[in-house]
Formats: sequence, structure tokens, C-alpha cells
Amino acid sequence: MNKRLCLLAIIEATSVTGPAKNLIEFASLSGAEGIDTVIATFVRGPGSNVFLDRVCAEGIPLRKIPESRAFDWSVVSALRETAMSVQPDVIQTHAVKSHFLARLAGLARLAPWVAFHHGYTFTSWKTRLYNELDRFSLPAAGMVLTVSNPFREELAAKGVDRRRMHVIHNAIRPGWAQDARTEESARSLREKWHIPEGRPVALIVGRLSREKDHICLLRAVRSVLGRREMHLVVVGDGPERIRIEAAIRELGLGGFVTLTGQQPSAEPFYGIATVAVLSSLTEGSPNALLEAMAAGVPAVATRVGGIPEIVTHQESALLVPPGDADALAAAITRILLEDASLGKALAGRARSLVLERHTPRARVNALCGLYRSMVSPCDDGASELAAEGR
Repeated sequence: MNKRLCLLAIIEATSVTGPAKNLIEFASLSGAEGIDTVIATFVRGPGSNVFLDRVCAEGIPLRKIPESRAFDWSVVSALRETAMSVQPDVIQTHAVKSHFLARLAGLARLAPWVAFHHGYTFTSWKTRLYNELDRFSLPAAGMVLTVSNPFREELAAKGVDRRRMHVIHNAIRPGWAQDARTEESARSLREKWHIPEGRPVALIVGRLSREKDHICLLRAVRSVLGRREMHLVVVGDGPERIRIEAAIRELGLGGFVTLTGQQPSAEPFYGIATVAVLSSLTEGSPNALLEAMAAGVPAVATRVGGIPEIVTHQESALLVPPGDADALAAAITRILLEDASLGKALAGRARSLVLERHTPRARVNALCGLYRSMVSPCDDGASELAAEGR
């Protein structure tokens, strides 16, 4: 019988976005596989936030690392002290900041280090420069996990050894959002957000950031409205909100777009969705796509990143080129107006794929196997590679 292991997972999060959601789910399920997870996160001030509340509600052990400001270098020693007190068998980091601080703190000398790469945001030149810290951090990790093959190649260009990298797609609970797809729930939500009864709804869920290309989607919606009435619901918040609001005014879409802001869960909104849309310029293994698949909502998505690894054009989704508002409008119109049976077929096949390939249990088993290979490596060269990373 395998001995129990302790995993220290380090993440910066204030809300339950994709990476945070996946980590919480892993921590909740990994105990049954013999891995106990402790989450460490950076906290400014005495207050709480959605992420902290969710971790505590799930009963997951939590360590708060206080920081007073950006670039608070006392965090490096605090992080090292946290790791020494937890004494983990494996250390896991999420995103650029955690990778960088783990490297500075020398955490790879305390336990095998796994760096989890979820992709980059490109909100400004400062963010792009910040992302380059991974060139310093990731080559030192014993293992690097990412969520799509294009991301794997991107990291290889930053100097990460391909032999140390593994692709692990995200997962979704098979019954996700099924309770929301009832007439009563849909009617209540439409009333709350003043969305007319009977008006088809296109739904986009995710951070309002440049790489999600909401502006292209708004142009597509304007084109669709030339043929039939519809409504766009945008769930999420972020730095692009001001630009999005301006584009809504400029395109005359005020009565046809609802911005909900950040929500505790996107589940209720899939209950009113006719089609789910991802207009992204870049993606890894998007949770929003998996959510639509599990909810039984047909998806229109751009052909970028790991999306074609998850769904197939005209079999389980409609895929279009990124940045092409006309193609996006045509695909949305096809589901809303021209071919209702196609939407039903796409949704059915996509839901089957969730059951076959993307359950949380399958993901947890895969991750636990990788973590155990670092602690008790097989004779396949993995131990030598992990040791080199340390």
C-alpha cells in the first residue's frame, strides 16, 4: 500500500477562477488517493475573499502568507518558513508569481517541485514582461504540467526541457449545471437580469481580459441581430470591462447585452443559454468549454490552443478562426436560426466526451500518479530528470 503523501500547493487567488477551482477540486478528492493537500496563498490585509472562503468551506488546510504590497520581498522568507513547517513530500506552484517566489525561496531543495502552467494573460506590456519570469523559474522545476500541447511548445521555447513536461487537461463534474436547466430556474434568472422570455441567449464565461476577445464577439452579435433577435450574457470581470462597455455603446447593443460581473458560480447561466461562446485569441484547456459540454449547451469556439484537443469541428462543437467576427456570427446563427438539430447533436456528443475523458476523478488519478513518480520514481529516467530540476 502506498504511504500517504503531503502536497503543498502554492497559488495566488482571490476568486474561484479556473486554476483555483481545479485546485480546490483536486484537494477535495486527492485524500482518497493517499495525498493530503495543504493550500498556501498570498493575502493582503485582514479581510477575506471568495477563494479563502471556499477553501475554508471545503475544509482544506490553509496557510496564509501575508504581503503588504506588490514586490514585498519578505514573502520569500515567509514562503520558505511555510514550506519548512508543512514539510511536504511534493511542492506544487501555480502561475508566474508562485513559480518565481518558489525559485527564489529555494523550495526545490526541500521537496520535489511541480510547476503548473495555466497559460498567460496579455493585458499590458507590463504583464508580458512579467510573464518572462518563467524563463528563470520553470527550468528549475522537477516537473512542469500544462494544459495543452501548444502551451507545451511555448514553454519549450522558454527553455523548459520537454522531457519534464506533461499535458493534463482540465476536468468537469459530469452533472455540472444540470440542476440549473429547469424552466423554473431559467424563468427566475431571466427575471433577475431583465432578459426577455423566449429570447435566445449566447453565453460567454471568463475573465474580461484582452485574450478573450470580447470585442470580436460583440461585433458578431451585432451581425447576428441583423437576422434575428438574441441576447448576449457576459459572466466575469476584469481589466477589459471599460473597453467592453464602450464597445456595447458604440455598436448600439445596450438592450441586447448583459454584463453580470463576477459571480459565485456560472452554473445558473447555463440554464438559460442556447449557445456557449469562446471567442478567445489563446486558450489552454478552457473550463468554460468543459462547463458548456457538461451542461449540455452547444459550443462555438475559436480554433486555438487546446480547444481542438478537446472538441472536433461539427462533431462536438463549431470551431472558427480567432479574430473573425463574420465566422463567429455565422456559427452562432447556424445554431440559433438555421440548424437546431445540429445544436442538439453537438451538445449530446460533447457531453459524452466529458464522461469519457474529462471527469475530475480521472484527472486526480493522473496527477496523483505523476506526484508519486517524483517521490518514488520508476526506472524510466523520471528520477534523474526530477533530480536535475532540483
